[in-house]
Amino acid sequence: MKHVPHTAQILSHPQTLVDLLSQRGLQQPDRLAFRYLTEGATTEVSLTYAELDEQARAIGAMLGSLGAQGERILLLYPPGLAYIAAFFGCLYAGATAIPGYPPRFHRSLERLQSMAENAQASIALTTSSFLVKTKQWFTWTPGLSGLRWLATDQLDLSWAATWVPPEITLETLALLQYTSGSTHLPKGVMLSHQNLLHNAEQTERVLEHTEHNLGVGWLPLHHDMGLIGSVLQPLYAGFPCVLMSPMSFLQRPIRWLEAISKYRATTSGGPNFAYDLCVRKITPDQRANLDLSCWEIAINGAEPVRHTTIEQFAAAFEPYGFRREAFYPCYGLAESTLMSTGGKKTASPVIRNIQKVALEQHQIAIPCIGATGAQALVGCGKSLKDQSILIVDPDNLTPCAPNQIGEIWISGPSVAQGYWNHPKATEETFGAYTTTGEGPYLRTGDLGFLSHGELFITSRLKDVIIIRARTHHPQDIEATVEQSHPVLRPHCVAAFAVEIEGEERLVVVQEVERRMYQTPEDNERSKAKRTRHPPRHLEIEMVIGNICQAVAEKHDVQVSAVLLLRPGSIPKTSSGKIRRHACRIGFLNHTLDVVGQWYASHLKTVSQAHTTPMGDQHAQRELTSLQTAIQQPDGHVA
Repeated sequence: MKHVPHTAQILSHPQTLVDLLSQRGLQQPDRLAFRYLTEGATTEVSLTYAELDEQARAIGAMLGSLGAQGERILLLYPPGLAYIAAFFGCLYAGATAIPGYPPRFHRSLERLQSMAENAQASIALTTSSFLVKTKQWFTWTPGLSGLRWLATDQLDLSWAATWVPPEITLETLALLQYTSGSTHLPKGVMLSHQNLLHNAEQTERVLEHTEHNLGVGWLPLHHDMGLIGSVLQPLYAGFPCVLMSPMSFLQRPIRWLEAISKYRATTSGGPNFAYDLCVRKITPDQRANLDLSCWEIAINGAEPVRHTTIEQFAAAFEPYGFRREAFYPCYGLAESTLMSTGGKKTASPVIRNIQKVALEQHQIAIPCIGATGAQALVGCGKSLKDQSILIVDPDNLTPCAPNQIGEIWISGPSVAQGYWNHPKATEETFGAYTTTGEGPYLRTGDLGFLSHGELFITSRLKDVIIIRARTHHPQDIEATVEQSHPVLRPHCVAAFAVEIEGEERLVVVQEVERRMYQTPEDNERSKAKRTRHPPRHLEIEMVIGNICQAVAEKHDVQVSAVLLLRPGSIPKTSSGKIRRHACRIGFLNHTLDVVGQWYASHLKTVSQAHTTPMGDQHAQRELTSLQTAIQQPDGHVA
């Protein structure tokens, strides 16, 4: 039977997201929209369509009285239903929402400051409790102190009766989704009402969502996969969604699966690491009462989808009703709203075994028979309707043949309007044309190939690190590392990722200053020359501790290994540039000239060498790393 979208049955075609929620509130007032499980997932609060519409009208009217139409408004809320009401309140005022998250002092203010200044935001919305605790922070921070701060959780709902619908259209900006990027200035992806509605319509179509579905989501609502996937998609398709805090999931992953089982959810998902975490952390005793037979669509996105993850999760939870074919790998990025490719709902994941050497050299995807020298790639589906996926040689800008690896380009109604207040970056990213004149296309920066229309992701074009669904620029981490202790040589550091047990892990290799490193030969030379100031002893434990702490505080990511190198030994080009790929190969092959090292517990199998006496004290930060790693939205879903 052909799928007929529920929205076509109940609602007239909404022209904006305001129309969408208003019609739901009018025609289905008592229908459950969202249920939120409080910390620990033990109690719950909920909103019907009518209640959400009323709260949005009240916030919209209040903002309208302040002349907020056309303004950019920063949202800083802890997880919860107040976030959703505030988001729609911005839209009801004809304003543009900027999803953010409550900062931790000294660790998130720089990013918020950059967002507020770039967007020229005039108002920030939050809760009364957060505003009381943090008001003094913002008086010290340029770019935030000038904002008008308002709490919406205690707003008088009588404002709703004074609401006047704003003059907005499909082309009106609804959302600035700021990309992550460590200390690189974040860029605000401009998403219009049309972008969001088109992507919601296409997602509903490929996932075959109806009012009979039910979702469960734990991703933060400032993350595009959380906001668009767990809020806008359920609202568009007309089914309820159960939400919980990211902390609830990260502290006890079983809570995610328990919610799916208890509420009989049909649709839920997360980044690849979430499925790995369930396999590692959920005990057989915890699994005993699960019934996952209701789970029809297990979305896997926001970072590379791994074949081993699919197999291990399926093996662990098939005895409790999970079906392997429920896995739904997909690809997209904030610059194309969210989803760009996806498969059929009922199809099993498409796996291709490709020659690993060809992949590493970005050549043609050559099928590989047998396990030796093969890498299993997971297909991420086909292009959505009304959109085009093109694989292009990134150097000469010519379209690639099938199975040839190149950069992924996208065009279509879901592609964003560009980056706010970044005309040069907008032109470079959103204004690409092939040598044959096809365009404009969005350049994703991701490498992949098409095989019979199925998209396979192979790597990134640029030297970036993606861990826990967040993108980090290695230059940013390297700058933090070299400033963390005076014994570290400037411009002699490399940060890169290695895959361990299906997850990307951060590794740092760094040269030490010559004066701080002492060998037996140096000792003899110093004695012979009667050096007045011989080289000092290198305090390896302190240096590595400083590196790990600095990276964690500045970038919210856990370092999994640190290697301190002999002066002058780090691989460089003839012009003095760090060869990160060569450093990575040297790390894996144990050929770097190491004077001190430390490995977290999950990398002990890779080290095969003596570690420093630090033990696993930094490995204990794993939960903290997990908690903070998903606090910033990443652009890419793979």
